[in-house]
Amino acid sequence: MAENMIIADAKLEMWGYALGFTPTALVKCAIDLQIADVLESHGGSMTLADLSAAVNCSPPVLRRIMRYLVHRLFFKQTTTSYSLTPLSRLLIRNDPDSMAALVLLESTPAMLAPWQRLSLRARQAEGSPFEDEHGRDLWDYTNANAAHSKLLDDAMSCVATATAVAIVDQYPEAFEGITSVVDVGGGDGTALRILGKAFPWIHGINFDLQHVVGVAPPCDGVEHVAGNMFEAVPKADAAFLMSVLHDWNDEECIEILRKCKEAIKTKVMIVEAVIREEEESKYSDVRLALDMVMLAHTSGKERSLEEWEFVVKAAGFSSFTVNHMDAIAALIEAYP
Repeated sequence: MAENMIIADAKLEMWGYALGFTPTALVKCAIDLQIADVLESHGGSMTLADLSAAVNCSPPVLRRIMRYLVHRLFFKQTTTSYSLTPLSRLLIRNDPDSMAALVLLESTPAMLAPWQRLSLRARQAEGSPFEDEHGRDLWDYTNANAAHSKLLDDAMSCVATATAVAIVDQYPEAFEGITSVVDVGGGDGTALRILGKAFPWIHGINFDLQHVVGVAPPCDGVEHVAGNMFEAVPKADAAFLMSVLHDWNDEECIEILRKCKEAIKTKVMIVEAVIREEEESKYSDVRLALDMVMLAHTSGKERSLEEWEFVVKAAGFSSFTVNHMDAIAALIEAYP
């Protein structure tokens, strides 16, 4: 009897894995229909009839979609209306804390297709399922596809906002005595805008490829500079790399870090997840899932403390410190 219950529970869990894409698909559907935006613009609460009319959706179909999203805590339901929750507020597109762009990026056909090739990746030492699927790596694909480039930039802006705010709140001392910072792979400059507001004495250099910085919005105190981090990095007191090195293999990381070391006076700040297999925290699942995303889409990986020590020391840095935060990422400071 006990063995049958164990098997039954395992089957139920397997049902969850088999249907695992359902939550992502429904969240994307909610974003596409702008359900959270419409609720927000109508005071945060609407009846099914009013919501259906506002999003131009069939009431019976919308009721079924909302039933699932209510069950997953994206919305609240009373006998007469639906309303927002902390989760659904993150889907409001013009909200500074919105994570809608990240969901939209990861649910595109271009990003989903490589997952079907993950088993093949397990049998090869190099490359990525993304490259196998599209005939070019993620960066060449993005460079050639303006729409995908915009999705990627917007998604990375979501990540940068959350992580930069955590650094400002938890480790402001990291920027004491720093007068200039080059954000290597800084995208649209989101991180530097947040850091510059918190530390107005800093001159920021947002450094990325031409097709990225060419469309980055202007910002006081931030200079947009185009270039290739594998060739040279602009000079500054410190270099800042957020969610960059996990995209690259060890040899590539070492080369990027060497270019940063040549450019800086004080230190290189690396903002990345640190995998701690013995740790069970609210961030553990996200960190391990990110490692699988790297496996599917890039040549990189999320690294353990020992793996970070290897690439930092191999790049010629004499020492480094790891500052764990109440966040997905940690702040690693490497000193020449």
